[in-house]
Amino acid sequence: MIWAAILAAGVGCYLLKLAGLSVPASVLERPVVRRIADLIPVALLAALVAVQVFADGHRVVLDARAAGLGAAVVLLLVRAPFLLVVVGAAATAALVRL
Repeated sequence: MIWAAILAAGVGCYLLKLAGLSVPASVLERPVVRRIADLIPVALLAALVAVQVFADGHRVVLDARAAGLGAAVVLLLVRAPFLLVVVGAAATAALVRL
């Protein structure tokens, strides 16, 4: 049964990729389609961050991860280097957990 699911997922992924490659160039050159294609990765990343920071199973929580995210936002607003943003967020989360 597991192999059937793996094969079905593989075929589904292939067909999805093929559908994306089959879209005519005239559709892809439209300004609305270009704008949406530019914004999709941002929306997906924001959703991933929100789920990882504010969710614990089926509950919404506010813990050290939220404090780390807040520190990262502040460091990004002051245009700190990316490595400093990561270290600052991790240090903030660690201090709050301590």
